[in-house]
Amino acid sequence: MIKVAGGGFVMGDDPRYPEEGPPRRVSVGTFWIDAHELTNAEFARFVKAIGYRTVAERAPPPLAGAPPEMRVPGSAVFATPDDTDPRWWRWAIGAQWRHPSGPQESIAGRDSEPVVQIAYADAEAYARWAGKRLPTEAEWEYAALGGGKALPEPVDASGTPQANYYQGVFPQRDLALDGYRGRAPVGCFKPNAYGLYDMIGNVWEWTSDTDGKARDTGVIKGGSFLCAANYCARYRPAARQFEERGLGTDHIGVRFVSDRPVAPR
Repeated sequence: MIKVAGGGFVMGDDPRYPEEGPPRRVSVGTFWIDAHELTNAEFARFVKAIGYRTVAERAPPPLAGAPPEMRVPGSAVFATPDDTDPRWWRWAIGAQWRHPSGPQESIAGRDSEPVVQIAYADAEAYARWAGKRLPTEAEWEYAALGGGKALPEPVDASGTPQANYYQGVFPQRDLALDGYRGRAPVGCFKPNAYGLYDMIGNVWEWTSDTDGKARDTGVIKGGSFLCAANYCARYRPAARQFEERGLGTDHIGVRFVSDRPVAPR
């Protein structure tokens, strides 16, 4: 974990999206934060240690009118729409952290990729076991800024992408100019000034905040490999999105914070 000295900063942005503004000055205390997103290997150690089963591995709660496939364990996955199915998000039977898009996909050999398909309750369970907690939205954004200001596009002087996000025309074709289609192993890109990796792009990350209207809807930060300039451009520290806490997806992960140094488990 990396120590981030507390301080004040301008949170939010001029509202490219209404929920991101208005900019306001807030303060956070000193905290420690994981240098990278929680990985498959780290989550596997937790599962083995206590025999934990994620929300996606359990039978879904009864939902009136739910189609048959949503009455068995599974989760939400992204799919490129086509003539046979225009949906971007679909319920995949058997999708869970070991098989992010369903049984046909395995995380074998992908220990250093960020774990996904974990619901908010799964993130909280890991945090309790590890002696950590989920960051507040303010802590997360403060850490993502790295003591500076956000760039309009995460590219270097030559135009090379410096984060894992979607280059191309979303959702039809990812050109993978950053080197990856889908999730990248943590730490593939340069860290920010605090030494933190993948604070934008790769996978969205849970925070402890809600949208202020419904406690079962949480705030996620950072954008993911599915964020594109032509669609949402949410690969910015100020970007925020709301997500149902009881549902995982194949593009949401997590990293944790603590009020004191915590040794790895």
